[in-house]
Amino acid sequence: MSVENKLFQEFPPVRTEQWEEVIIKDLKGADYQKKLVWRTDEGFQVRPYYRAEDLNSLDYLETLPNQFPYTRGFKTKNNQWNIVQEITEKDPQKANAIAKNALNKGADTVSFCTKNVTSYQDVKTLLHHIDLETKGVQFRCAVSYIELVKWFIQFVEEQKFDKKKITAAIDFDAIVFALKKGKFYKDKDADLQEIVELIALTSEFPHFKIVNVNGLAMHNAGATIVQELGYTLAVANEYMAFATNKGITSEKMASKMQFTLSVGSNYFMEIAKLRAVRLLWATLIEQYHPACDCAYQLTLNTVASSWNKTLYDPYVNMLRSTTEAMSAALGGADSIALKPFDVAYKQEDEFSSRISRNTQIILKEESYFDKVVDPAAGSYYIENLTHSIIEHAWKLFQDVEIGGGFIVSMEAGKVKADIEQSAQKRDMDIATRKYILLGTNQYPNINESMLDKIVEAKTCNAEGLKSYRGAAAFETLRLQTEAYAKQNHRPKVFLLKVGNLAMRQARAGFITNFFGCAGYEILDNAGFSCADESVKVALNAVPDLIVLCSSDEEYATMGVEIAQKIKKITKKIPVLIAGNPTEIIDTLNEAGVDDYIHVKNNVIEKLNQYNKMLFSPCYIS
Repeated sequence: MSVENKLFQEFPPVRTEQWEEVIIKDLKGADYQKKLVWRTDEGFQVRPYYRAEDLNSLDYLETLPNQFPYTRGFKTKNNQWNIVQEITEKDPQKANAIAKNALNKGADTVSFCTKNVTSYQDVKTLLHHIDLETKGVQFRCAVSYIELVKWFIQFVEEQKFDKKKITAAIDFDAIVFALKKGKFYKDKDADLQEIVELIALTSEFPHFKIVNVNGLAMHNAGATIVQELGYTLAVANEYMAFATNKGITSEKMASKMQFTLSVGSNYFMEIAKLRAVRLLWATLIEQYHPACDCAYQLTLNTVASSWNKTLYDPYVNMLRSTTEAMSAALGGADSIALKPFDVAYKQEDEFSSRISRNTQIILKEESYFDKVVDPAAGSYYIENLTHSIIEHAWKLFQDVEIGGGFIVSMEAGKVKADIEQSAQKRDMDIATRKYILLGTNQYPNINESMLDKIVEAKTCNAEGLKSYRGAAAFETLRLQTEAYAKQNHRPKVFLLKVGNLAMRQARAGFITNFFGCAGYEILDNAGFSCADESVKVALNAVPDLIVLCSSDEEYATMGVEIAQKIKKITKKIPVLIAGNPTEIIDTLNEAGVDDYIHVKNNVIEKLNQYNKMLFSPCYIS
């Protein structure tokens, strides 16, 4: 008897039809599609469960790591990745000190901002006492990449480092730069021509990446995963086509490129994304008929999302970064850079840098994420996610190519418009709380104050695609409240709880979260048994808003009575209802109810409305 039969002979196989019958029975008439099928922002549906039969159409599943089409990656012995410490300090001497500390405490690679690097001496200062043969280095935001690379080579030769042992990269991406800024740095031809010179300069450096295709910029502007991959692939194809037309072999150009992709907090989808991009890249490169299989070996540089990081409750960002690091590692990233938890309001410090670095160290040394290659392989769910992403991203790539390529689409404004449309959808999901940013649009820390902690406010005045954070609209509301409270009292919301205990507590909790998102003070209580007592206590608290919390049935009786009593004493304080009792709204309106707070509200619009009203000079007593 086989091992399988010994283990599972007590569990006879169950057909899909049988599972479906049980599910439909349990739904008790509810719509299967609405209740159980997830409609992703990426444009495809995700079923509630998958089975072995759902993998039958996936012809690449029998391949091993380092086999075409490389969905399973290129690693065969372990799942090692480089821990990258991003350094935002622009002063070369200070940045060097930060880098050496990071490398001594677990980082494998340091990534420098080089805006202030304008001479060879600056490069010497930046790289002083860093062993480039054992540690990686990345350079971002250079004024001139050609000059920077020349200075770097001069430093390497002066220090007598072995060029073949050096792992380095610059973030040259002229096309995505033009997408973000609304125009090329010089012009299209001049900018792309730099590729030829950079390849020539680094010809003796086999591990120096001179083109960094920046999908992260699209993600941080609100792009979906499909858009990030489809457009990133289209940008990469522009570089490949340009280089091969200039006589550079496809394998040479491919060896000088890396992708920098985001990793967000959609855990399984992000794992699938990194698996999908390798197959997409292999499919693209295959069309160039490379002379060496090395052309297929895409270097995946991953950076944690900035889009989902929040100003309020910033320690939640640690949790977001942890799942992002896990997704990147399980997806087979070659390097991972996490954002410091305080990135939304200040430059990183030693503590926040250490946390972002140690998160990865724990995943390696305590959780052994670096030991198993492609652990997601064979998962019915993740394999189907991978396949769906591949299909939709490839379709977008093909559409771009049919339209003349990425640059043509970009210059026509199509790429920017497409991503901004997705961003608007994501913003609406945040505003209506379909997408939860914990501590910002749900379960806020009401007494938290961040206005005086903001050290660095980042703005983007370019005409192109703009990066932003999804939490920004909610944060603006709370910062308005904090600014107002410096000269006035913080708006007070009195929870007038009556009647049914379960309903009043549930609705009071909802209201606490709702107005807490704007930083209002919530005046809670145990509840009341009669209208007179509740009105007396509520008015004695001198609130700015009174919210009735009860059941719909009791709103028709006690709710009407309470509203009438309050309005008889004062018409200045708005009386609100927690819920949407549509059948009795006319009656409640006649009693003096001013508004209704419920799950269908656009939270941003509603809170903006109350901020404008409560902070108006005409309203302040």
